[in-house]
Amino acid sequence: MNSTRQKIILFVVTLALIGGTAVALTWLKSHQRLGAPGIKAVPVPGRATMRIELPERVLDYTSTNVPEQEVVLDYLPKDTSFAQRHYTAPDDFQVNANIILMGTDRTSIHRPEFCLPGQGWHVGTETEIQLPINSTPAYELPVMKWIVSNSYQTPDGQKHEVSGIYAFWFVTEGQVTSQFPQMVKSIAFHLLRHGVLQRWAYVNYFSVCAPGQEDATFARMKELIAASVPEFQLPPAAK
Repeated sequence: MNSTRQKIILFVVTLALIGGTAVALTWLKSHQRLGAPGIKAVPVPGRATMRIELPERVLDYTSTNVPEQEVVLDYLPKDTSFAQRHYTAPDDFQVNANIILMGTDRTSIHRPEFCLPGQGWHVGTETEIQLPINSTPAYELPVMKWIVSNSYQTPDGQKHEVSGIYAFWFVTEGQVTSQFPQMVKSIAFHLLRHGVLQRWAYVNYFSVCAPGQEDATFARMKELIAASVPEFQLPPAAK
């Protein structure tokens, strides 16, 4: 077989594969159905988004609702749903909580590695913990904990170092994981096996602290997370 004929055959095979993939994707998109979220959510009449809410009061914390920034709204798919609150304890300890719920487009949820580093934070230690959640039924929530660091300069030219704790996980109907790759794998499996596009939410909590106060900060964050999660998140399926 001469080289010209080989190139023609290869070209035809490539076109067939591309065409077959396009047909398969089109079929999947037209036959898929959107799964239910793993958090409490209510459809917004006349819109593609859902209303999701973080609890206003948790333990002795008060909170303020934080609207999503326009730059984020413009960047993410239009059927992405958000909830964000800034919690403050009586001693002024502060934690920011955030939920991003995808719609029909998985790109609503991005890798956590893209978020904080883009804001100047350096990710140091990464640890997964199992946090007991006292709901019905009770379960252990897999939470990824990052210790992060940053620096800023005051108007007088002095440089200051700060630390932070970033805790996050991903949840959908019946499932929860702290691993982004596991979420992506699960989406592909359910779409191909069941024709269901799982509706995942990305939940995260963030608190800034002084260097050396990371353990104490996370201890308080764990209490806040454990108390607030049953208010907005559904328990995963029993194993």
